[in-house]
Amino acid sequence: MRRKLVVGNWKMHGSLAQNKALIASLIANLRDLKNADFAVCVPHPYLFQAQALLQGTNIAWGGQHVSRFEQGAYTGSVSARMLADFGCTYAIIGHSERRVFMHETNMTAATSFGAALKAGLTPIFCVGETLEEREAGVTEAVVESQLIAILNTLGAQVLSEAVQQRAVLAYEPVWAIGTGKTAAPEQAQAMHAFIRRKIAERDSGVAARVRILYGGSVKPSNASQLFAMPDIDGGLVGRCSLDPNDFKEICRAAC
Repeated sequence: MRRKLVVGNWKMHGSLAQNKALIASLIANLRDLKNADFAVCVPHPYLFQAQALLQGTNIAWGGQHVSRFEQGAYTGSVSARMLADFGCTYAIIGHSERRVFMHETNMTAATSFGAALKAGLTPIFCVGETLEEREAGVTEAVVESQLIAILNTLGAQVLSEAVQQRAVLAYEPVWAIGTGKTAAPEQAQAMHAFIRRKIAERDSGVAARVRILYGGSVKPSNASQLFAMPDIDGGLVGRCSLDPNDFKEICRAAC
């Protein structure tokens, strides 16, 4: 039985004062929830604050991006080792907003996935299609190409390494991120099942164990229905992760 995971992606939001109040509320709201895992991925400047406030609680923390390079003359980049220095458990890799606005590719995202594994982090690797791709009927082909990039770039042995570090996948239909639109539970389940089948073609054991999250306007009103689907193992939550009451209800739905 895969344990549910709910991850809050704060994106480019926050301040020292806002974060302190939000984290205090999250700690109070989630401390009694024992049957799922919880995390927040914060902007990199606030990792020290997150580590200081969250260590010893049942909420893990992580970064929102990892450079594919270990070190060097890459101004503005953050390496996986740097995230590990701040006690991060998770790192979001290949989020659609970075693919669109920062021009990340399948190859660069896959390389970052490998860098996260090498540093001992648990990568949350994002896949998903645009509205145009869904309407064109190529959703499965797009998602498969994003998954296959990991194997093509890093080799088949990455599957066993990923399982050892409990790597996570996140299906995020781009048309549902931050729009208020959500894939129907049955739509989301169909894609999660497809992802698991594609992994099973390479390794059925990995497919059975890997956690696949849904991301795309997850909110209290739809979390229970989404998380009840057999192949949906939790959520990658954007906007509602900034509201402690909304996030609490989403986390409660996972328990």
